Amino acid sequence: MEFNILEDKKKRLVFELKGEDHTLCNVLREELWNDKSVTVSAYNISHPLIGIPKFIIETDGKDPKKALKDAISRLKKKNTDLLGDAKKLK
Repeated sequence: MEFNILEDKKKRLVFELKGEDHTLCNVLREELWNDKSVTVSAYNISHPLIGIPKFIIETDGKDPKKALKDAISRLKKKNTDLLGDAKKLK
C-alpha cells in the first residue's frame, strides 16, 4: 500500500491509498465515523478496475491526521481481539 497526501489542512485531509480497494476503505471509513469530531469520512474510486481510492476526512477542529491514527489504532485492537477469539475456537 502506498499512502499519498494530496491535501493537508487544519480540518481537512485528502489522501490516496494506492494498492487498496473497497475492503480497507469501507472499514476505515466506518471506523472514522466512530470519532465524534469527524464530520466527513468518505472515499471515491474513480474506476472500478484501475482507480486509486481517494479518501477525504474533515473534522470540527481535531487534527484529521490524529483522527486517522486513532481510527487505525482502534482497528488494530479490534483485529487483535478477533484473532484471539478465533484462536480460542480450536
